Amino acid sequence: MDGKLFLFDFDGVIADSLELYENTTKRCFELIGKPITRSREDFLDLFDDNFYDAIQARGVKIEEFMRAVQEIGPTVNFSDVAIFKEMAPVLEELAVTNTLIIISSNTNHAVRSILSAHKFNGHFEEILGADVMVSKVEKIFHAMEKYGYPPGITFFVGDTTGDIREARQTGVKTVAVSWGWHARERLAAVTPDHIIDVPNELLAF
Repeated sequence: MDGKLFLFDFDGVIADSLELYENTTKRCFELIGKPITRSREDFLDLFDDNFYDAIQARGVKIEEFMRAVQEIGPTVNFSDVAIFKEMAPVLEELAVTNTLIIISSNTNHAVRSILSAHKFNGHFEEILGADVMVSKVEKIFHAMEKYGYPPGITFFVGDTTGDIREARQTGVKTVAVSWGWHARERLAAVTPDHIIDVPNELLAF
């Protein structure tokens, strides 16, 4: 065990993927006859807590949604998604002395496809997507146990209130980023340990 454990949400933290993710998710809901997101705000509200809990509460069966994801996934052009350019050098520097893992509500395939499109695969020990577990709480505990880090030197970096709420349940340090999907004021309302406005601030932890 070296340095600290950094657990990164992917969409909105590393990948500038809001439009593609929203449109793809909307297509999945429509495919299964559950058009539950009619506006951008409807979509963002799904991330106030765990995404999969939120869609279940709105009448969507997770297994049906995941089948739709598998059907629509091959039609999605992941190369259209940009990486937040200021994240690249920060992740490269953090990876020298720390362990970096991605914990995402997206699928492993989607995350790997976006990283590969940008030749950006080398910094992360593991990707824990929705096809591994849907609960970020479980994924955070899994990562700490597998890699041998206690909560006190584990940082979860997210961009939604749901990220912060789930991470807080595990006792890790919570870092909210203001360049992602939820606005700074919305994030502040759930009192993360830190709110940062530029990626370079991660190097201070």
